[in-house]
Amino acid sequence: MKEIYVFGEVTVSKKFLEYVSQKEILIHFFNYYGYYIGTYYPREHLNSGYMILKQAEHYLCEEKRLILAKKFVEGSVRNIINVVRYYKNRGKDLEVVEEQMLNLSSAVERCGSTAELMAIEGNIRDIYYHSFDEIINNKDFVFEKRTRRPPKNHLNALISFGNSMLYVLILSEIYKTHLDPRIGFLHATNFRRFTLNLDIAEVFKPILVDRIIFTLIGRNMITTKDFEEDLGGVLLKEKGRKIFVQEFDKRLKSTIKHRELGRNVSYNRLIRMELYKLQKHLMGEKDYSPFVSRW
Repeated sequence: MKEIYVFGEVTVSKKFLEYVSQKEILIHFFNYYGYYIGTYYPREHLNSGYMILKQAEHYLCEEKRLILAKKFVEGSVRNIINVVRYYKNRGKDLEVVEEQMLNLSSAVERCGSTAELMAIEGNIRDIYYHSFDEIINNKDFVFEKRTRRPPKNHLNALISFGNSMLYVLILSEIYKTHLDPRIGFLHATNFRRFTLNLDIAEVFKPILVDRIIFTLIGRNMITTKDFEEDLGGVLLKEKGRKIFVQEFDKRLKSTIKHRELGRNVSYNRLIRMELYKLQKHLMGEKDYSPFVSRW
């Protein structure tokens, strides 16, 4: 075990923190309502001054930063489109949605700044989220519009919770590499504690979080009874969070055939491999290419 997810109110002792630090275990804290509030991040045992300098170099050079930012958006958009195509090929009316996203995606390469990239990616994701109503086809889970902190409906609550789970998972994987999670490229490196995990998450949200949501709703594993209204919004109850976490863990352990390696790898391993690819790019060994799912 290399990470612990803590939901609700707990008390920990100094000895416990000493123990998890010695074992290099990260602790991710969520509050009573399921919101991610922070991570106990033990002393970095793999920190590399060389890698930090390389990350800073690629961030401070606008041209180098833009190359990586475009790759993250490219991976995100291609995986989003593949999700839409998967359901379109199974009878869902998503032809117009696919066409709209393809038209927008053609502008990614022409973007001259990360702000432009974020805007295009945001527009594509908005079209994509609205396609959830066609994919899910459940009147209890409608998108309406993206809302956060607090989410205003059941579907937004699932999206927010799933994204938070993915962010902290990737943070844990970054800890096992020489990369510094504080220096991202698509997301601005500012006073936020971590940004690199947000970059990598863009690539994996469609194929991990969204597919889990479709599974949970499609199989009636989660229903409206697993939510409550609080803080002016809709939040998952403890039972709903447990179901989501169990399916999340199950999906991470499941494997797919990796085209280059010629063998099966877990989704958890795919994320670590994504970070290794980024390291090689920063060191000038091999250009980074995002993982794209093939269904």
